[in-house]
Amino acid sequence: MFDLKTPTDDRWIDAVLADFDTFLIDHAACERKASATGMSFVVRYPDRRELLDPLIEFAREELEHFHRVYRLCAERDLTLAGDDKDPYVSALLSSVRTGRDHRLLDRLLVSGIVEARGCERFGLVADAVGDRELQWFYRDIARSEARHRGLFLRLARFYFGDAEVAARADQLLEREAEIVRNLPLRAALH
Repeated sequence: MFDLKTPTDDRWIDAVLADFDTFLIDHAACERKASATGMSFVVRYPDRRELLDPLIEFAREELEHFHRVYRLCAERDLTLAGDDKDPYVSALLSSVRTGRDHRLLDRLLVSGIVEARGCERFGLVADAVGDRELQWFYRDIARSEARHRGLFLRLARFYFGDAEVAARADQLLEREAEIVRNLPLRAALH
């Protein structure tokens, strides 16, 4: 029910490998933003107790991922960049509906979709990089993204029925596929 509807273009990994330093800087920014996203749920929905503990843990894990990627950047003497809008995430977020419950459902599903795409792409990086430590690192990150995708889907199902979640997820996954097909390929996660 929560499978991506289009695979990443094979040329994406070529763009990443051609400018891996830029990819690392973008990866760090994505992990930092993911941590903030987890905390934004906590701040916005403090009355939804069932999501507080898991999303605090999610935020902490994403912050740890940021720290790990930062260390890789530091080893390469790379300087982190300020936050730029991610065109992929921005386009997905433009599909989020208004209204407290609709917004919660859509934000949970969009977060899960972003994690699903991250899982796919980090797996591609793990398979393509020649360095064994980076292979291990990106396989570990891909496994985390898979868990996170499941977390957001479970939370959506907890608060909303399976039928509502499935119907809305299908709409958002169709939109995500359109976004992925239309974005230019670059040395960035999205």
